[in-house]
Amino acid sequence: RNWSPPKAYCRATRKHKAMLLRFTKMHGLGNDFMVIDLVSQQAHIQPKHAKQWGDRHTGIGFDQLLLVETPHSPDVDFRYRIFNADGSEVEQCGNGARCFARFVLDKRLTVKKRIKVETRGGIIELEMRPDGQVTVDMGPPRLNPAVIPFVADAQALSYAVDVEGQCIELAAVSMGNPHAVIRVDDADSAPVQSLGPKIEQHPRFPQRVNVGFLQILDRQHGKLRVWERGAGETQACGTGACAAAVAAIAQGWMDSPLQLELPGGKLCIEWAGAGQPVMMTGPAVRVYEGQIRL
Repeated sequence: RNWSPPKAYCRATRKHKAMLLRFTKMHGLGNDFMVIDLVSQQAHIQPKHAKQWGDRHTGIGFDQLLLVETPHSPDVDFRYRIFNADGSEVEQCGNGARCFARFVLDKRLTVKKRIKVETRGGIIELEMRPDGQVTVDMGPPRLNPAVIPFVADAQALSYAVDVEGQCIELAAVSMGNPHAVIRVDDADSAPVQSLGPKIEQHPRFPQRVNVGFLQILDRQHGKLRVWERGAGETQACGTGACAAAVAAIAQGWMDSPLQLELPGGKLCIEWAGAGQPVMMTGPAVRVYEGQIRL
């Protein structure tokens, strides 16, 4: 009856209770994210945490976990890290980049309307527009197979890839992360669920690949569905939209600027051609705030 816990137990309990992380749930056209500020908070986030929190039944549920960190270079404003729901860390996420810009402004981590952000795929620039939309300078696309990476003898606008005996014609583009773009007659009936994972894991893409299924409506309008590596089909994919636009413009199917309709909404993409940056504009929405125990 007179028992009291030892001091070491009390210290451990207080420390355990203190390990609460603030997070924000956001989405860009239905592509949803858990965003954590690691500038004003300190924590060591591991792939296992992304996998645990990403579960839509037992966790927060998201397509990607976004981490806001201090940059390695003094010339940029923030470092931006991205984990898929399966725990894999990836180079880039366009919809996430727009949410990143809205997040750092909402949290008053910066007062700048235009910021430079360091990613595993390179430096990108984000601009918050007066109408609430966010424009992302994604940098120039990479079409060199060795850089994507994609196994090919030489660079081409499109490639024939054997997928279990079926010849699939696709474009290969890197927007800081690898993409395959397939033109289809009807995006709604495209074999996203069956063909997407087969191409994602295809040996000609040594780091796996995101797979876009693009339907051309006219010179400046198209429909797109994307199978994302490590996440499956998502409501929208910003880098996938950029890659699809590059493939369509390079092959003469569409003209810049163009608008792509994804299941979650529309994105505007501009690309002036080889060596020029791809500009993506779209919304970023905050859903709710929360805390989670690490």
